[in-house]
Amino acid sequence: MNQNLGLLGRKMGCTQIFTEDGLVERVTVIALGPCTVIRKRTEDRDGYWALVLGFEDRPAKSTTKPEAGPYLKDDSELKKAKVSVKRTLKEFRLPREVVESYEVGQVIGAPDVFATGQHVDVTGTIKGRGFAGVIKKFGFKGSRATHGSHEYFRHGGSVGQNMTPGRTFKGLKMPGHYGNSRTTVQNLRVVDILTDRHLMLVRGAVPGRTRGLVMVRHAAKKPTTSA
Repeated sequence: MNQNLGLLGRKMGCTQIFTEDGLVERVTVIALGPCTVIRKRTEDRDGYWALVLGFEDRPAKSTTKPEAGPYLKDDSELKKAKVSVKRTLKEFRLPREVVESYEVGQVIGAPDVFATGQHVDVTGTIKGRGFAGVIKKFGFKGSRATHGSHEYFRHGGSVGQNMTPGRTFKGLKMPGHYGNSRTTVQNLRVVDILTDRHLMLVRGAVPGRTRGLVMVRHAAKKPTTSA
């Protein structure tokens, strides 16, 4: 089980299950994989070792000729392995011995990479909320609505200085675009893996909307041990 390899999937929603002890586990369901090895990066050709994994078949009507080219060439390993065009590709840098242990066209499922009880990091794109003020975006308290306050209830307050240093510091929390950014939630425990349905149940919240694309990797801050 390699610590650097991950898989792509889709967030399916939240639910709850009962453990053997009769306790309720609130979990997020991820349709994880299966992913297919599309390319193998080698140090001689690319300068590093990595695997390129593909997730979900791309419909023919939305596939361009440049995208379908590598899958149709007669001398292509993808055509020999009868791999269909994939919708999403992701590269994972891995040690040489790990890359050499996989073949182009090989299918990798959740049980091949993860185990029940371990901790994982899930990366996704959170929901976009457009332009937002500081109260919604950062949780500011706002100004009081008494003692003569006039049209200054949800403002952020002072943003700079009059004389020294006479400017607004970079990184100041101000209104602006909120959401639609890449976010990683760390140390989510794997409650169960449903091999036959390619589903993973993790305890806690996963970033993104329902059916949103996510990437699951081994936890960077916790060892791979059973909980």
